[in-house]
Amino acid sequence: MKLDRYTPENLRRPSHGLINIHPIQRGGILTREAREVLLEWADGYSVCDVCVKGRVDLLKTPPIENLKHDVAEFLNMDEVRFSAGARHAMFAIMRAFSENGGTIVLDSLAHYTSYIAAELSGLNIVEVPSTGYPEYDILPESYAQTFERVREETGSNPVLALLTHVDYRYGNVADAVAVGKICEEYGIPFILNAAYSAGVMPVDGKRCKAAFVVGSGHKSWAATAPIGVLAMAEEFMGSVLSTSKIKDMTEKVSPQKELGLFGCSPVYGLPVITLMASFPAVVERVKHWDDEVRKSRYFVKEMEKIMGLRQIGRRPTEHTLNAIETPPFYEVSKTHKKKGYFLYKALKNKGVAGLQPGLTKSIKVNTYGLTDEETEKVVQAFKEIARENGLEVDD
Repeated sequence: MKLDRYTPENLRRPSHGLINIHPIQRGGILTREAREVLLEWADGYSVCDVCVKGRVDLLKTPPIENLKHDVAEFLNMDEVRFSAGARHAMFAIMRAFSENGGTIVLDSLAHYTSYIAAELSGLNIVEVPSTGYPEYDILPESYAQTFERVREETGSNPVLALLTHVDYRYGNVADAVAVGKICEEYGIPFILNAAYSAGVMPVDGKRCKAAFVVGSGHKSWAATAPIGVLAMAEEFMGSVLSTSKIKDMTEKVSPQKELGLFGCSPVYGLPVITLMASFPAVVERVKHWDDEVRKSRYFVKEMEKIMGLRQIGRRPTEHTLNAIETPPFYEVSKTHKKKGYFLYKALKNKGVAGLQPGLTKSIKVNTYGLTDEETEKVVQAFKEIARENGLEVDD
């Protein structure tokens, strides 16, 4: 065994000390307050040592029960639980609607875990198509059309509908209010997957007519991974939060353990503590979403001054996560000695990390939380690399 490979020096992140533009990490970067409590609660399921009721989410010290109520108020929903990521939250919902099979309708830009959660729950999956290249928009009326098609083919409505509020491929912000209204008209419970929206931008579950809002603490709530947010309307609490029915085994399975969360979700340690410590800052930062979009649009505008680069997805961008076609960088990679890794390494040399290694045809970048100065530094890094490799920059 070569144990020296596990030393703190060898385990430093490649992005240490650099500006991180990774598309799935910007909203999860810990706040100063969360970093202050890291060591205090870093030991395993550290909250469990003060649990006396068999349900960690009922604790008042640390105030996890209060956190549930505050997060529910923040999202304008009735009840909240914390799960092992957004994927676990989606599975907990879907399993509650899968007793007799049925169909779930979801957008074609949904994350792969939405599909896996549905498959594990035994639900049939029907997609709502996007408009395709270059905007890949999800039109609300397509949900109504898909509901009608499912009813015609199966004789009944879908049991659930899911919309990815902001998709991970292009950063498009879907019209959740319009889709929610359509779901309400058809009487279909509506899941809003807000993994890339709740926690960084305003989300109002009741305004969207959502039965469920799913969030990702480590993507968008400045918490350590993994932790998900499962918010729900009161009428669905009984089915999703059903408890164990095992009899004569109370010494092994407490009757108050919630099945969909495996009794107690495995996030009650550092993940929930960091989410709690960051929560006041999260509540404040969503008020400044317009400023984040401003910086994102500036970034896209400046990137498109490198001739041949183009943002794909809805224009103008409405989110900080953006996909950009970069064929000129791909052409450079064909003859560069570092091949497809040249862009990743060149950015790192200029103080910017987070680009997926090996990608040059298209890239994804998230500017959330960057200062104006940091945004400008990232822009200039791309432009300098372009010029150094003979590409035209229209400044």
